[in-house]
Amino acid sequence: MISAAKILEQRTHLVPGALKITEHFFQVPRDYTNPSLGTLQLFARSARKAEKPADYNPSSPVEEDPKKSQLPWLIYLQGGPGFECRSPQNSAWSKIVLDKGYQVLCLDQRGTGLSTAISQSSLQLRGDERVQADYMKSFRADSIVKDCEAVRKALTEGYSEEKRKWSVMGQSFGGFCATTYLSFYPDGLKEVFLFGGLPPLRNGPDEVYQKLYQRVKSRNEKYYSKYPEDVKRVKRIVDLLGRFGDQTVRVQGGEGYMSPRRFLQLGINFGAHGGIDSVHELVLRADTDLTQFGHLTRPTIMAIESDQSFDSNVIYAILHEPIYCQGEASKWSAQRLLNFHPEFSLTSDGPIYFTGEMIYPFMFECYPELTKLATVAHTLAETENWPALYDEEQLAKNEVPVYAAVYYDDMYVDFDLSMETASKIKGAQTFLTNAMYHDAVRSKVDEVIKQVWALRDDVID
Repeated sequence: MISAAKILEQRTHLVPGALKITEHFFQVPRDYTNPSLGTLQLFARSARKAEKPADYNPSSPVEEDPKKSQLPWLIYLQGGPGFECRSPQNSAWSKIVLDKGYQVLCLDQRGTGLSTAISQSSLQLRGDERVQADYMKSFRADSIVKDCEAVRKALTEGYSEEKRKWSVMGQSFGGFCATTYLSFYPDGLKEVFLFGGLPPLRNGPDEVYQKLYQRVKSRNEKYYSKYPEDVKRVKRIVDLLGRFGDQTVRVQGGEGYMSPRRFLQLGINFGAHGGIDSVHELVLRADTDLTQFGHLTRPTIMAIESDQSFDSNVIYAILHEPIYCQGEASKWSAQRLLNFHPEFSLTSDGPIYFTGEMIYPFMFECYPELTKLATVAHTLAETENWPALYDEEQLAKNEVPVYAAVYYDDMYVDFDLSMETASKIKGAQTFLTNAMYHDAVRSKVDEVIKQVWALRDDVID
C-alpha cells in the first residue's frame, strides 16, 4: 500500500501563454519497502489554462468553480533514464493536451532535475562506493511508479473516486515506467499514452543491444550515403584524437579527455529528426579545424562536449543497462556485444561507424563526472538481484486503455520487441508509422498526438 506523498510546498504563477504553473515539492520514502532509510524530495510543475471569463471584473474577481478545479490529471513521464522534465510552457505537447481538457503534471523523476538530483558530488555524500551503489538501486522504474502513486494520492485528495485516477503519457523510458505502472498499480490509472515507449519484456539487455547494433549500423550507412565526404573526415578526426593514445585531446577543465570512442558516441543523435545533419555539422567543424590549424580548437571541443549529456545526467550512464534487468546482471552488455560487430572497429578499412545509445566502461575513464563513479558503475553492472519491472500476467488481463505510437525506424526502441509487448498488453492499440522517428513527440508533435488520441476518440467500422 502506497501512502500519499507529503506536500512540502506549492507555489502558483501565471506565465505567458495563458498558463497557470504550480511548482510542487513532495516528500516520499527513498525505499518504500524500508521507510527507515530516509526520504527524498520530488519536484514537479503542473499546468492548467488560465482563462478569464468574458464578464471578468478586475475589481471583483470570480471564484474558481470547484468542479472545474477537479480537471482530470495527466502526468508526463520523461525519457531517459536520468533526465528532468522541461516546464510545461516550454513543451510543445502541453498546450495540445491542455486543450483536450486535462491539467498536466511534469514530474522530475527521482534523482533528476530538482528531485534530490544525483550527481557525482551528491552521490559521494551518501558514503563509500558500496553504499553509493546500493543507493542507486532505488532509482529505477519500480521506484519511480511508486512515487507517481504517492503523488497522485496527494494531488487528488478530496476528488471524487473516479477522478482520483489519472492519465499517464510516457515518452521512451517514460513509457517503460508506464508499463511498470500498468503491471503493479493499474487501479490508479485511467488511460495510458505511449510514444516510442513499449519496453522489451526481457530479463536482461543482451537481445536489446544485439538488435540495437543492427539498427545503428543501418543509420551509419544512411549517414555516409548522405555525406560520403565524411568518410575521410571522420577517419582524419579519429586519427588525430588517438595520435598519442586516448588522452591526446583534453576536455574542459582538463579532468577528462576526448577519446576516439567518445567522439564516435555522437552517433546517438542518428535516431532523432535532424540527427544525421547535426552530427555532420560537428564533423565538418572539426575537420575544418584540422585543415586550417592542424588541431581541434577549444570552441569545437566544447561544442562536442555540450552535445554529450553524460556528465550532467550521470543516471543515464550508470543505470542505462540495469533498466532492462530483472533478476540478471547486465555485465556491460554493449561492450561484450561490440566484440561481435567488427564493422564498429576503429581500424575498419571502410567507414568508421559511430555508436548509438550504448554505455561502455571506457566512459568512466574519460568523462570527468563519471570517473569518480567507476566503481559504482562496475558494481551495478555485476548486480543480479534486480526486482521485477513487469508482471506479464497482469498485463495479459489489463483493463486500462493503452494507446501507443510505435515507429518502424526507431533507433532507440526496437520495433519488433515493441510490437511483441503490445500483443501482451490486453486491449493495447497501436499507431504505426515509418514517417516519424523516436523524438516525434517533440519534433512532430501535432501529427503524432493527433494520431494517438484518435485511437481513443475515433471508431473503426
